[in-house]
Amino acid sequence: MQLTQITHHDLDGYGAATVVAAYADPGRIVHVPRYGDVGPIVDDELKRLGRTRKPEMLLLTDLGLEEPTIAFLRRFAAMNRRREPAEFHRLIVLDHHASSVEQLRRQRLEPADSPDRARPMRFDLGDPHITVLVDEGRSATRMASEHRALFATREADPDRVADLGTLIEAVDALDLWLKDRPSFASGLALDEVFWDNVASFVPVGHPAHDPFVSRLLLDASRLIRQGATPAALERAVPALREGIVDELMRDAPDDDPSLTARTRLARALARSDDLFHALSDGTLLSFALDPGTFQRVSDLVMSGGRASRLINVQRTGTLSFRSNDGTALSGARLFRGGGHHDAAGGRLPSGSAFSLADAVQQIEPVLNPPPPRADDSPFAALRNWKG
Repeated sequence: MQLTQITHHDLDGYGAATVVAAYADPGRIVHVPRYGDVGPIVDDELKRLGRTRKPEMLLLTDLGLEEPTIAFLRRFAAMNRRREPAEFHRLIVLDHHASSVEQLRRQRLEPADSPDRARPMRFDLGDPHITVLVDEGRSATRMASEHRALFATREADPDRVADLGTLIEAVDALDLWLKDRPSFASGLALDEVFWDNVASFVPVGHPAHDPFVSRLLLDASRLIRQGATPAALERAVPALREGIVDELMRDAPDDDPSLTARTRLARALARSDDLFHALSDGTLLSFALDPGTFQRVSDLVMSGGRASRLINVQRTGTLSFRSNDGTALSGARLFRGGGHHDAAGGRLPSGSAFSLADAVQQIEPVLNPPPPRADDSPFAALRNWKG
């Protein structure tokens, strides 16, 4: 059964993804930085699952259950009722926010068991294929580990079990803000490692993104387990990262180890089909790339002849245009923007975007409007008659 995980874009969300990947093989992992984007993202996922006859598993971790997400839970149950038993999808929700319990109760969903913070609250959607657990006393990373029987297809690598344990303890202390725990300082250090590396090396959307981040978190956890102080860990991270990049670039035809890690990776990213969507005029569109990554990768894409114009869309709605034929500015002007002929910026009409598909739907009709439809009604000739 294919597994899709949707998780928060923070240390706990990635910690949960790291745990899940240790016990299963997710087909996709979707990271959500803003809770306001959860509703549209799960709605898109529901539409996709509704068209898929083969049963799949959807795992939500650390997202915070707001009203749109709770409505999605009910629609998921309704979708399953319309399907044949052999086609039932599975849904697992692991969350730990107090606000989630409040929202669930506001939507007339009460815990199936007596409320007890020492164990997860289980909410019943009337479908045995849906599991909703909320545990205010656990991080999502710890919940993923403790409830792995819900999704696991294998045992974790024995060489990584101890590192996973260190990661779970550190994330748990930090995310619950338990400053009296010895592991809290380790959690702070891992949080710095995470934010320093999550966006500007291998971007979200690339197949190597989650393996890169998870490997770095586990390697850092191993050093913590071996006694490294936060300062020692900070000094060691560049070497850890270099080892991971060496492995990722081992078979790359154009790798140059004398270059920086970001520049080495940019060469591979420029060849990727996963980061870009080709618009009808050949412009390549990317979503939420780090500005420095977009600058490096767009230059390599254009110099390689793959495209003459690229656009990067940020979640906040800002657009960055790059070109080598003077068309960046003309494109940006269509989006209330300006700048230079080959480097310009603008803004989305709606003000924000929640996914690459959403960005495409907003940009394509403005950048490449469809031709006007011919009026073939009986009155067209009368309207165009000049007497």
